[in-house]
This record gives sequence, C-alpha cells and structure tokens, in this order.
Amino acid sequence: MTEKRKNRWLLNVVLIIATIGLLGVSIIPLISATFTPQKNAAATPSPTQSVEAKKADIEAQARGYEEVLKREPENQTALRGLLEARLRLTDIKGAIEPLEKLAKLNPNQSEYAVLLAQAKQQTGDKEGAAQAYRNILNARPGDLNALQGLAGLLIEQQRPEAAIGMLQDTLKTAPKANQNQAGSVDVTAVQVLLGRVFASQKRYSEAVSVFDEAIKGNKQDFQPVFGKALVLKAQGKTDEAKPLFDTAVSLAPAQYKDQIQKAASVAPPGTATAPSSAPSSSSAESPPPFSAPKSEASPAPSAAPADKSEMEKSEKN
Repeated sequence: MTEKRKNRWLLNVVLIIATIGLLGVSIIPLISATFTPQKNAAATPSPTQSVEAKKADIEAQARGYEEVLKREPENQTALRGLLEARLRLTDIKGAIEPLEKLAKLNPNQSEYAVLLAQAKQQTGDKEGAAQAYRNILNARPGDLNALQGLAGLLIEQQRPEAAIGMLQDTLKTAPKANQNQAGSVDVTAVQVLLGRVFASQKRYSEAVSVFDEAIKGNKQDFQPVFGKALVLKAQGKTDEAKPLFDTAVSLAPAQYKDQIQKAASVAPPGTATAPSSAPSSSSAESPPPFSAPKSEASPAPSAAPADKSEMEKSEKN
C-alpha cells in the first residue's frame, strides 16, 4: 500500500470512528461535525441493498480478514481491513485487538496509538487510555494528537489541573526538545491548547494571557487570535473581540474562514460552556478547548473527509 493510500485509509477510519462516537475528543478537528450527518444517511436502506444485507456483508468481510490473520498474524492489510469492518459494525471492543497490533507494527505512526487510546477510553478503560497516551508522549513529547487526547481525558475525569500541569510541563521542556530535534514540539499549538483548557474552566484572564503569549511568538498563526476572540466574546466584550475575529479570518486557511466568521456572528452567550468534541452551530460562540481548527503547522488531514460514495467504495474494498 502506498503512503498516499495508507493516509487516505487512516482518514477513512477516523471518519468511521467519528460517526459512532469514539472521538469524544476529536483527533482531527472538524471531522466529527462534518461527517456526523452521514450517519443517518448510512442508516437508510438503499433500493438494492437492505441494512441487514450490508451488515451481513461487512460481517463476512471481517471473517475473511480473521482467516487471513490466522495464517499471517502480522498482515497489515488484513489488520486494517478487520479494524475498519469492526468499526463499521460499531464493535469498539473488537477494534482494540487489531489496533494494538497495528500500533506495535507502526511505532512511528502515532495515529494508530491515538486511536487505540480512544478506543480504550470509549470502552471504559480510562487508565488504559491514559497509559496509551503517555506511551506516545514518552516517545514524542510534542505529539499534538496525544496531548489533545490526554488533556480531554483528564478534563472528562474532572482533573483540569492535571491537564493544565501536563501542558505547562510540555511548554517548559519544549526548548530543550526542539534543540534536540527541531520542530518536535509546536509551541504555539500547545499554548493554544492550554488556553482552551483555561477557557473551559472559565479562567479567562489566564486564557487571554496564554493566547497573548502565543500571538507574540507567532504572529502568522490564526489560532491564538481566534482563541482570544472567543474568550473575549464569551465575556461579553464583543467590541474587543471583533477586530480579533477579522484578523483571524485574514490569517486562516480558506477552509476555516467560514467557521470563524460564523463564530463571530453568533450572539455572545450568557455563560461559557464546557469543552465540546467538535464545533457546531450551537457551540460556535463558546471557546471549546479541543475543537478549533488547527493551523497549517499542526497535524491535519491533507484531504477533505470522504463523501458517501467514497465510503461506500471503501466498504466494497
């Protein structure tokens, strides 16, 4: 499988996970919100194939992959196929085994390990999920997906101070990490994540301070500008927020401009809300810590989420 096809496959798997609620803390921002409507579409029987027939077909595919793996336990094509089939069957527990093997076979591809952590989190193994995230961060302290996932898990466990401390420690060690390996920690992205965590706890002055520091360090990144604008708006300071929204729009990649403009146009809320897994029309006005779009410097998919026809092709293959 070529690198391009592998990356596309991973994106499809993340999309599947998003539809069945695995991404409580989204790995790739906007994917959950973008793909959710397709869940209902997939539940509608087509003229030629009922839902039951589709399920039976996917179950047959899963059994086929299982047979291959009995003979070739490390066949990654079969492992990926089994993982995708089980996710389509919403068998999160069953997805853990192939994910564990794929993570072990691809130690330099952290997406598998992050998906494994989230699968464990979804099935109630919070300690196992936390350990999976920490294993990633021990090897790659600046892995944003793992930082975001672990921060989200800690918030879910009502441990915001632990999330804040983890991110602050990452920032403290970033200079040395980047000296050893240039670009290993995206300081601005970590600062933005920290600011969102502060905002989710209504610690607005600390959030603004972190966003200001991030803006000072990287004037071309729209994320801290957008984050600060959301915090000011949540406080009812719409006049101060407006020029920041305008600046964020001018700096942001084209695919995020509409979202920022929408957030700017929504009436300010009476109170700030808790973190949300993905932006939506009802939550765009508040500053969720784990859902704003990433900058071009941060990990993000290189292609738009697959449409329904693409997903159906993936099923057949």
